[in-house]
Formats: sequence, structure tokens, C-alpha cells
Amino acid sequence: MLVDVTVAGINFMDLGVRQGMAWNETPNPKVMGVEGTGTVQLVGASVTDFAPDDRVAWVYAPGSYAEKVVIPAAALVHVPEGIDDTTAASVMMQGLTASHFATDFYPVQPGDVALVHAAAGGLGQLLTQIIKLRGGTVIGRVSSEAKAAVARAAGADHVIVDTEGQFAGEALAITGGRGVDVVYDGSGPVTFQGSMDALRRAGTFCWYGPVLGAPDAIEIMSLPKSIKIGYAVFFDHIASPERLRQHAAQLFDWILGGKLSLQTITTYPLSDAPRALADMESRATTGKLLLIPASVQQ
Repeated sequence: MLVDVTVAGINFMDLGVRQGMAWNETPNPKVMGVEGTGTVQLVGASVTDFAPDDRVAWVYAPGSYAEKVVIPAAALVHVPEGIDDTTAASVMMQGLTASHFATDFYPVQPGDVALVHAAAGGLGQLLTQIIKLRGGTVIGRVSSEAKAAVARAAGADHVIVDTEGQFAGEALAITGGRGVDVVYDGSGPVTFQGSMDALRRAGTFCWYGPVLGAPDAIEIMSLPKSIKIGYAVFFDHIASPERLRQHAAQLFDWILGGKLSLQTITTYPLSDAPRALADMESRATTGKLLLIPASVQQ
């Protein structure tokens, strides 16, 4: 299917591609991006679920930093009335990832306490809201006081400002020494030990985000407190077109019902993609970053 792109999403995955961590089989120059929203222009003869002029969104279609992109029908979801293109593009990658973390990888239960790293980022804000929807308490970790305000606005019950990986003591104090039930950590090696230290006995460590680097090798018999560590991959949440559409529909329903919102969105012209990626890599941004093609800006 040929789709006119109206909004393209920017993700840490894109930084990984630039750094040579993925797509190495694709020769340079390559068109970046995997996420977006748009309008169907042309459909293949065998496509029955979509028609020209349908509004659609996608979470993984390589080459999405473009004005037009060819996408398999199985990778698309319908965007319902009431959800604008900017919102839809903002919740595909980060929203589906947050949904995976809090409903599949570790299904948050009422009363659970979760430690969310990078709580002011786009993923962190959505993850915080989904944890709260499921009855959990959120301790958000951020790198500055300015980001602390963003995390609180997203619903974090407690916020820790930390840049050196020295947050475990504060998390333990907040939980009365018990430790948190689950940690969601995509902040790289600097936070790995602290995340283990912050967990309760038999707590769960959800690790993700290889762009910032992996921890050192782990001796499994040295793991403390019977904790469980796993690497969460959002593709396992959307392993079929049916699951993709089911979970995307849940996100859209939450938004339409006022239960999930986008707190911070920053847009750039498509031509400014290098600057947008540099801003993300600097870790100075909050919320979701998006690219708008020139044809849409006009």
C-alpha cells in the first residue's frame, strides 16, 4: 500500500540505526524512521481491510521519514475519528511499548509500586499513566528539576532527580525499606546496579533500550533477593496483525475516554530530522518528537 505520510515519529531506535546497531544489511544512504500516520493513496489488489483515503497509523515501516512510504497492509491500523494524526503518531511506538511493559511483561496489579526511569520522556509519561490506570504507584526518576515537573504532570506519585545512578536509597525510603515491585529501566549501564538495589525480594527488572549500552555480563548466581531480570521487546506485544490492532485500539480507546493523554509533543519539519535526532541524543528533550513533511505544513 502507498501511504501519504502526514506525521513521522522519532524514536531511540532511529539513533541505534545511525550508530550502526541495526539495519546494517541496508546500504547507505538509508531512509530513517519506522513510525507514523498518514492517508492511504493506493492499495494492492489483494487488500480488503483498507481503501484509498483511509487514515492509518503504523509502528514499524522502515523509511518513514518521508512524504510517501510503501507499507504492508498487515502493519497498519485504522485511526478512529476523534484521534488526530499527531496524537496517533505519538502513541504507536511508545504507547505500544508502554502497554507491553505494564500489561504483558509485568502485569501491574493494584497496590504495586513501580520505578520508572526517564519518567519525563514520551515513553515514561505513557508508562506512568498506564501503571496508574492499573492501580499502581509510580516513582519516576528524571535528570533535572524541570523534568520533575513534567513527570509529576504525567501522574508520577514520587519523583527522584538523579544523574549519577544514586537513586536506590531514595526509592527504598519511599517504600519504607521494602523496595519496588518492578523497575522499568532503559537508561543504560549507569542505572543497572541501582535498579537491582531498589527492587523488593522477588521483584521484577524490566530492562530495555540497547541504544544507551548494555550492562556488564551477569553471573546469574550473584543476583540478589531472588529478583527476576528480563529484556522486554515490544514486538512480542504485537506479534500478529490482530494483536497489533487490538492493542492499538486499546490505546485509542484510553485516549478517547480521557484516560491517557500526551503531555509534551515537539514537532520539527521533516527537513530538520538531523537536528531532531541530535536533540533526542542530547537527552535534553521531554515527551514525543515528531517530523512534519513540507507537503503537510503548507
